Amino acid sequence: MNRKILIAAATLLLGSTAYASAEDLVIGFTMAKTGPFVSLATTNEIAVDMAVDEINATGGVNGSKIKVVKFDSAGDPKQAVLAVQQFAQDNNALAVVGPFSSGEARVAFAAGERLGIVQMSMSSSAPGIAATFKFAFRNTVDEGLVIGTVLKSMVAKKLPTASAAIAYATDDAVSKSVGTAVLPALFTEAKIPLKGSVDFQYKAFDLSPQVSQLSQFKADVIGFGAPPEAMINLAKEMKRQGVTGRLIAGTTVADPDLPARFGDAGEGTLIGTSFYDELNDATKKFVKDFGERATKAGSSRKVPNQSDASSYDIVYMYAEAMKKGKVTGAVAKVAEERAAIRDALRAQKDLPTIEGKITFGENGDSVKPIYVIEARGGRWNLFDAGAAK
Repeated sequence: MNRKILIAAATLLLGSTAYASAEDLVIGFTMAKTGPFVSLATTNEIAVDMAVDEINATGGVNGSKIKVVKFDSAGDPKQAVLAVQQFAQDNNALAVVGPFSSGEARVAFAAGERLGIVQMSMSSSAPGIAATFKFAFRNTVDEGLVIGTVLKSMVAKKLPTASAAIAYATDDAVSKSVGTAVLPALFTEAKIPLKGSVDFQYKAFDLSPQVSQLSQFKADVIGFGAPPEAMINLAKEMKRQGVTGRLIAGTTVADPDLPARFGDAGEGTLIGTSFYDELNDATKKFVKDFGERATKAGSSRKVPNQSDASSYDIVYMYAEAMKKGKVTGAVAKVAEERAAIRDALRAQKDLPTIEGKITFGENGDSVKPIYVIEARGGRWNLFDAGAAK
């Protein structure tokens, strides 16, 4: 072989080696695009893709691009376990966005712990689910803290709080926890007498018997635990029967379209959320860019909700953790680099995001501001901005 051929061969080999060493930084995404949480979760994908595109457009992380692999769990805990197994074992993912619900997180977090891969839920808020795991995080706030902030705001602003009642769904893990544990404890702590509670299945359309019971309690405050559709049905039936107690809730109903869907039935409803779209220029830009993407995608919802903002911020938090951990995406180092991401997240303090500054507590949950918002005139309006909890 002559010298020119040898040089050409060496150049080709070096080019091939350089190309092969350029690893993608793979992130798994456990979606709930179908199933019981679809009304809140369906646009999380838009938010995740937005964040990835923005990061990659500015050079990626440590010279590599982020790549997302997706799995629709349909909100099913068994499918959420399969998702994390696929990401960890087949895709060599470095971390996982999701799963969505607390029911999924209970089992998927355990599977991720065995596999040594970080997962971060964008919506799970049942108390304590991540606390016993090293690789489990939630970019959410415990429902007790959220609804507790709502109650404190009501008391501080001298709204009627002489008595309370509870309405909750029995066939959803978070809703049942809110109705049977979180709300009773909060009303006791606030020294608000609890007159009684009613329960239902969250897909039930006729809630007239439950509202008839609520009417007998004559409560000033009605704590609610269920997905948004059930709250709409309850509010409309309350209006029909003349029940005037003020509905309050946490993140389970943090749907930007909820006030419009209430009509005039849910006026005055107060909820807690970790994202308020009119907060500042950064949130307004996020809303604008999200709306443009949602329109192109043919989505019926154009305004991001709390879990969309959370999903977006999770990608950015992973990118920051990868930078600090000097992550390369090399398959041979995947276990080491997954641990580096975990450790960087544990050490994270006051990272600026569109939700506010985020730190992680020892229990794996994010510590960030809680915004109390009120349904008025077909939209959410800022009622009170609580401090980070």
